[in-house]
Amino acid sequence: MARKTISGIEYLEDSKGGLVPVSAIKPIDLKREDVVTSIIADTLKERDRLIEFKREVWVRVQEFLSESAKDSGARKFGGAKGNVTLTSFDGKYKVVIAVNDTIRFNEKLQIAKQLIDKCISNWSEGANENLRVIVSDAFNVGKSGLVSTSRVLGLRRLKIQDPSWKKAMDAITESLQVECSKTYMRFYERQADNTTYKQIPLDVANL
Repeated sequence: MARKTISGIEYLEDSKGGLVPVSAIKPIDLKREDVVTSIIADTLKERDRLIEFKREVWVRVQEFLSESAKDSGARKFGGAKGNVTLTSFDGKYKVVIAVNDTIRFNEKLQIAKQLIDKCISNWSEGANENLRVIVSDAFNVGKSGLVSTSRVLGLRRLKIQDPSWKKAMDAITESLQVECSKTYMRFYERQADNTTYKQIPLDVANL
């Protein structure tokens, strides 16, 4: 916290927002203040440097992928959602970029649930009791107040040919919305055994 000078007197702001004269603060408390604020100042600089580093890596990878696409005559490059892995010529280093989407369901999910319930009601109860449990579990609201995305999407893997069921699966697909996307960058170095890779840590805790 920067010191404030009022009428020639230096003050520091305390945790409640009040101004305390520096002359009334113990030397050890002033030393702690200096240590913490200087470390945080360097931390913020490092954060900004890493943000710029991430941006530069993204640009450099995209430029390379564009060149690679031209070289091979391909129109598209990268895997699903733009995921890509680049490896050095000797295989010692890998750069991995992964784009993860956070998915939510809109109101059409309730339509899908109604269609599924109708299907189960129309089918013989005894033969579909297990399916009823699977469906109920998929639509069960968890602690976060949301249904499990993976369990709901897992219903689409069931090979059921009933037209109403297929319509319900279409409703699930239409209910999907990408809430946000986050890009992850990971860097790996091959270990001495030449068979495994270890992530190069950029997290202070893992250094």
